[in-house]
Amino acid sequence: MTDAERRLWSHLRASQLKGVRFTRQLPIGDFVVDFACRTARLAIELDGGQHSDSASDEARTGLIEAHGWRVIRFWNNEVLENTDGVLTVILQELALARNRT
Repeated sequence: MTDAERRLWSHLRASQLKGVRFTRQLPIGDFVVDFACRTARLAIELDGGQHSDSASDEARTGLIEAHGWRVIRFWNNEVLENTDGVLTVILQELALARNRT
């Protein structure tokens, strides 16, 4: 795991984020997402600089979403420099998922 993945996982593991269970390295279709909440069908991807403006990442997101998942992406530096902000966005996405079901 990268430093950013370790940081985020330290907040997601063991249902620490409002009791919501997350999984690391979940296969969805032909891809493996960094983190996922199965009940909310929310996939979280962390990206480094090599992913900037990546058409393949857009295609990957589209294929994962075609399996019924919502994908949110964060830059590694966002996780490292603004962990609370990242967690707030994840909580907002979880709330939206609850409202969709």
